[in-house]
Amino acid sequence: MVRSARALLVVLVIASALLVPAVPATAGTAWEYPEFPYPATTYQEPFRGQFHFSSQSGWMNDPNGLVYVNGLYHFFYQHNPHGLEWDTMHWGHATSPDLVHWTQKPVALEPGVHPGTLFSGGGVVDRDNTSGLKTGPLDPIVVFSNTNGVSIFYSNDNGRSFQAYDGGRKQIEIPEESRDPKVVWDAARHQWAMVVWSNRGGNGVDVYTSPDLLHWTFASRYAADWLFECPDLFPLDGGRWVLTSATGEYVVGSFDGKAFRTDRPQPKKMNLGTTYAGGTFYAAETFTGSPDGRVVQMAWQGGNRGSSWTGNATFPVTLGLVDSPDGPRITRTPVAELSTLRADSRTWRNETVRAGGPNPFAGILADTYEITATFDVASATAGQFGFALHSRSDGSADRVVAYDRAAGTLDGKPLPPTGGEVTMRLLVDRGQLEIFDGTGQFSVADNVNFDSAAVSQGIRLFATGGQVRLKNATFTRLSTSWGTAQSTLESNLAGPWHAAGGSWTDVGGGKQAQVTGDGFYLSANTAGDADYQGDVRLGTARAAGLTFRATAEGAGYTVNVDTSGVVKLWRPGRDIATYPTAISADGTYHLRVRTAGSRIQVWLNHGTTPVIDATDDAYASGRFGANAYQGSATVQNLNTGTAGFAAFTSGPWTAKGGTWTTTPDGLRASSSGDGFYLSDRTGSDFTYEGDVSVTNGVAAGVTFRATADGAGYTANIDTGGMVKLWRPGRDIATYPTPMVEGRTYHLKVQTAGTRIRVWLGNGTTPVIDATDTAYAAGRFGLNAYGGNTTAQHLAIS
Repeated sequence: MVRSARALLVVLVIASALLVPAVPATAGTAWEYPEFPYPATTYQEPFRGQFHFSSQSGWMNDPNGLVYVNGLYHFFYQHNPHGLEWDTMHWGHATSPDLVHWTQKPVALEPGVHPGTLFSGGGVVDRDNTSGLKTGPLDPIVVFSNTNGVSIFYSNDNGRSFQAYDGGRKQIEIPEESRDPKVVWDAARHQWAMVVWSNRGGNGVDVYTSPDLLHWTFASRYAADWLFECPDLFPLDGGRWVLTSATGEYVVGSFDGKAFRTDRPQPKKMNLGTTYAGGTFYAAETFTGSPDGRVVQMAWQGGNRGSSWTGNATFPVTLGLVDSPDGPRITRTPVAELSTLRADSRTWRNETVRAGGPNPFAGILADTYEITATFDVASATAGQFGFALHSRSDGSADRVVAYDRAAGTLDGKPLPPTGGEVTMRLLVDRGQLEIFDGTGQFSVADNVNFDSAAVSQGIRLFATGGQVRLKNATFTRLSTSWGTAQSTLESNLAGPWHAAGGSWTDVGGGKQAQVTGDGFYLSANTAGDADYQGDVRLGTARAAGLTFRATAEGAGYTVNVDTSGVVKLWRPGRDIATYPTAISADGTYHLRVRTAGSRIQVWLNHGTTPVIDATDDAYASGRFGANAYQGSATVQNLNTGTAGFAAFTSGPWTAKGGTWTTTPDGLRASSSGDGFYLSDRTGSDFTYEGDVSVTNGVAAGVTFRATADGAGYTANIDTGGMVKLWRPGRDIATYPTPMVEGRTYHLKVQTAGTRIRVWLGNGTTPVIDATDTAYAAGRFGLNAYGGNTTAQHLAIS
């Protein structure tokens, strides 16, 4: 969402600082994408929710593009990662296996990398590849953003990176003020439907339809004064459709594939918190693709502020519909997965609570917890009853939740008894309070700065002016939901991981160690015989490497690169074998280990022959992990198995510019200018081919007849729209053709003397046929320029 003057006025009234950034926001660069600009945290700061999601740092507002795919829920959100106020919107990203345990991930959409105004929008999973955007084994995540029109972005790697479709050009042009596209699958008509807020003479949504997510047709408009910003449209409960606005207002009706209609146009509110931008419930959005068919919703709570973050999300709820005298009403119930956080519980039955009487909750001290309590209102004489939360011995409390019998209100909001009873369900977090009734029709979201000091963790159940019967109640502590997965370390090894020595924090390049002696970072995976590989980047560290067959303390085998000039295989008390080679500070090295009984082989930088082949029988099996020694180093792509970079026979490769790392899918590069990765194989006349891709940025290609510094010929694909053959100082030839970020292209080069031919894909005719005399022979390698690239399946004949 982007603020109109109307919305800005509301925000300025409630918090004049919201639009003044504490730190100037910045745009990123393709070669540094995806960025992870978050300082380390334990998530234990005052007022930080322990089971409500907040960004690791920075400003957050609207939920965006909530999807379930490939075993994970993805929560994207409006985000300024570089300050505590609204500015220069990015799309933040977090994932969860269960809607409860969230892990901060790198930024998903980033100004400077992705075009357009990256304001609020929606997302879907294109399971049937209706768009044709799928390029690998994973279903594409497709998201929609921009203002005064709609642009499309997509990911084929489970949200790790996003590409702009059609260069980010708007696929829907809307001349009026508009924003916040939300897309849903219309199963009955096998099409996609989109609602976009627009100001065509007033508030309302424009409805579009599409067979493929890319080509959209205007279908209708639903106008309503209440329908401002961040609309959501979704089917619920037997085919009825719900249309919502940012304020949590909604109507229930029907959708015929073109138009939404309702015979009850007066909206209802699904949450009774403060429903304005920056309030306690705003811009709610539903997930698409939930595996069990549930409709799950989360909203923005703007009132939560801490030392390093601003804003949080409401706890996810399952939506339902019930009929009532004034029409169908939405129900909101916390997702059942909340049970994964429950610790010790206490229960009460048939207790009488009297004014001035004993407190049934006396003696309980708690910081984050859940209370469910049912009261007999029909027989009550008390004027009010309820809970004083985070209460103290002097009678004060941080928040009181009370039912007023005469007014028929809970927390000041209307709630008539059901069958003579009232149920209140409270979710109490460090900076959040959510209140529900027993039917799900009543909900209030609030931000409360609870004092977590032990002297302020009391709970008082009270009644005033009489008594009330507590039919039943349950108190349950709720544990923290943080710290269960990896933010930036890419690995197929199971967690939980743990550090044994030093500190290990998340950075954009993986897991970074700060150690004085030996420090280890260890997974829960154990094995005896295995293939194990990973990337090690030396910063200030003297050495860093891979650890395997290790104990929980790190005692086992380690193979590392050491700035003294060796690759070393060692265990406590013995250096087993070394391989002398130049090792540079700030260099990145790929290590691969194979164990078979007592035999241990080590490969360096994709060389075909092991640089170490030794035997030792001290450790037969144990954990996989990483090691750093005396300083700072970063590890990444810690994977078991043989998948990786497939290439021709060579000795160890050498990087000249850029950072080159290895994933199970191939070689990945990141380079601001020209970066080269060079083998020791040389040739004069040959056929050289391979697969290359520009994930984000400018160009990727194959290099040949090159010097040890990369000076030679390069044939590359350029996202400016060409295949190019070039050498330092000269573009020899180009072939104009569209090139799409994220798509893999096959290049084949054939040289014969001064003649150089280049083929694209499986074409039978070369797209370039040129002559040049500058380089007669030299090394084979790869090139990356101005972005992130990948390469795989290199062959020479």
